[in-house]
Amino acid sequence: MAKPQDQPATQDKPKLSPGDVAEPGTPGTGEDVCPDCKGSGQIGSAPCPACGGTGKVIEGIGGG
Repeated sequence: MAKPQDQPATQDKPKLSPGDVAEPGTPGTGEDVCPDCKGSGQIGSAPCPACGGTGKVIEGIGGG
């Protein structure tokens, strides 16, 4: 009997940057300006490692 082909887990999921706390669209989260690069997407002449060069991160919102 043949085994089913394994699909990569990240095939349909958006890539997360190190500064993201959750996937886009996760309840209780929202897009915000990256606190490390202040939204520029760069630190010096290199892409910001926290946001992957996008200038945006997904953070938790609300709270108590």
